[in-house]
Amino acid sequence: MKRVLAIILGGGAGTRLYPLTKQRAKPAVPLAGKYRLIDIPVSNCVNSEILKIYVLTQFNSASLNRHISRAYSFSGFSDGFVEVLAAQQTPDNPSWFQGTADAVRKYLWLLDQWDIDEFLILSGDHLYRMDYRLFIERHRETNADITLSVVPIDEKRASSFGLMKINDSGRVIDFSEKPKGDELKAMRVDTTTLGLTASEAQEMPYIASMGIYVFKRQVLFDLLQNSLDQTDFGKEIIPASAKDYNVQAYLFKGYWEDIGTIEAFYDANLALTAQPNPSFSFYDKTAPIYTRARYLPPTKLQNCQITESMIGDGCILKECQIHHSVLGIRSRVETGCNIQDSLLLGADYYQSQVERKGDRDDSGIPIGIGPNTTIRRAIVDKNARIGQDVQIINKDRVQEAEREGQGFYIRSGIVVILKNAVISDGTII
Repeated sequence: MKRVLAIILGGGAGTRLYPLTKQRAKPAVPLAGKYRLIDIPVSNCVNSEILKIYVLTQFNSASLNRHISRAYSFSGFSDGFVEVLAAQQTPDNPSWFQGTADAVRKYLWLLDQWDIDEFLILSGDHLYRMDYRLFIERHRETNADITLSVVPIDEKRASSFGLMKINDSGRVIDFSEKPKGDELKAMRVDTTTLGLTASEAQEMPYIASMGIYVFKRQVLFDLLQNSLDQTDFGKEIIPASAKDYNVQAYLFKGYWEDIGTIEAFYDANLALTAQPNPSFSFYDKTAPIYTRARYLPPTKLQNCQITESMIGDGCILKECQIHHSVLGIRSRVETGCNIQDSLLLGADYYQSQVERKGDRDDSGIPIGIGPNTTIRRAIVDKNARIGQDVQIINKDRVQEAEREGQGFYIRSGIVVILKNAVISDGTII
């Protein structure tokens, strides 16, 4: 794997995850109480012995830079690194990144300096655990120019994805972006070719791209340099290359979830609390997920009732009820609170007792969840100050709303409290 270099695409403005991306790049969005989205592909790379990793991004990259610089520093005796490459304007390229392929194209001058055989292109907003060594071995065995990682899916979900057709040898021969009706039926394939059993193939007769690719070094350079008008890998570069290049499909049968929307992000986080076996587990000792070491104290619980939940490091919870929720690092929940089906991202720092008392004495609100507050089906971003007797319950069952001036949005019926927002005592949302 020393001959492979990974490129993680940090995504654009992250509009589908807004307002969680209001002040941070999409890969820097917190996950599972203590991680960030970027930790998933980086950890998969490290566990697959791929240690040369670039992360491409252009929006709000400060927090992403800070996280990566503090989390991933390899030994001086290896050539491993994780570096952020932010969008930049140059005399040759005066514009910002126009798409996934354009982002890589603008850094070809840097990639050309590496003596490697393959480029592994990854997405920064998926939740999955994958051994890329098997993926790359398949790429080499089939002498492919490009290999796509694909997942088998059923007819119900198929029209939401970019689908592809393969021949008997696994070579990709056709693409269709979110087809419906007869066009969808035409994309059915025999997925036993990729290793599914006959019954599995009948249940899942379609294959969808995961947005994960391996390119031969020279193939990537040729495609990006000879098609300057094409800016996206999945929609333009790869479909156009299927006729002239050997494009192969690699079947991934594990858990994989695109968490690029508020609803998918919320559902994927709460699914981690499932018992006894969640779809994705952070407790796999053979392939751990790495993140920044923060050296926080243990979480302190004072007469609390907690069920089906995950609690991050360094939290302080007092006489509260928490059910089916995920609480991030340094969360503070005061007496009498009831939190259900919610995701609290925690805080970036602790307030001292003097600061918290000062906030209350000045009619202010300290960081955390105030006494006797109820929160249901919500995401509370970092450093939010929620007053006492607040109800965040979406009482009018609103599906979509933008109340930035009041400190919250509603996305797919999920209330999202903004980072650093202040919600006054007695507020009902």
